[in-house]
Amino acid sequence: MSELRLDAEGLERYSRHLFLDGVGEEGQAALRDSSILVVGAGGLGAPVVQYLAAAGVGTLAVADDDVVERSNLQRQVIHAESDIGRPKVESAGEFVADLNPDVAFEGHETRVSSENARSLVGEYDFVVDAADNFPTRYLINDACELEGVPRSFGAVHRFEGQAATFLPEGPCYRCVFPEAPPAGVAPDCATAGVLGVLPGTIGCLQATEAIKHAMGIGEQLTGKMLVYDALEPGFEEITIARNPACPVCGDGGMDSLDAGTYEGDCRV
Repeated sequence: MSELRLDAEGLERYSRHLFLDGVGEEGQAALRDSSILVVGAGGLGAPVVQYLAAAGVGTLAVADDDVVERSNLQRQVIHAESDIGRPKVESAGEFVADLNPDVAFEGHETRVSSENARSLVGEYDFVVDAADNFPTRYLINDACELEGVPRSFGAVHRFEGQAATFLPEGPCYRCVFPEAPPAGVAPDCATAGVLGVLPGTIGCLQATEAIKHAMGIGEQLTGKMLVYDALEPGFEEITIARNPACPVCGDGGMDSLDAGTYEGDCRV
């Protein structure tokens, strides 16, 4: 890790981190040297991008092939009315540059697929899964397992959300949810709705996990999943364990990504 050298503006910007026992200059330097990929610049990805940029992540990447729509603005806080019709990656990049010029932004305006997932996640130290559909979640999980990349998972539905962190040694997402539910069983936000502030709660948990991992502090949200209920406020902690028979992180493992495994729309 290279030495952290901050000018007066940097000292002022990151002063609240520098004052923290266990963080200080070493933790901030580790954050500056880290590279984090956020898959999805929507409801979950927006607060993640916002807080990772503010914290001073060295390289912040976003992968998304969608454009900003007016219905997004109820919860996707890095986009504005003037961004409607623009690629979310472009809007996110401008937001990051305006918030923190210290951060190097890398935009991937692409659909995450079995053809590019491994090469994409393999470029970064940590991945934040902020996708909005099951095929992409499984794809990110499997690609990260193959590439040995830790990642934070998040999901929201109506008034509830989930968050967990998966490390290469397991357990992984498939240990908890071996297969995606049949089409139509779990409708997305466009049809079921979502409380606008809920993705902010879950996204902030994901950003926290990414920052802790980069700084090497605290405990990761591994071996357990937090389930949040916004209507009857509270978190439930569910213990999860590695499944030896898991096709991805189990004893048999997997060698490559099979495109047929991720049928459906992998748009984030």
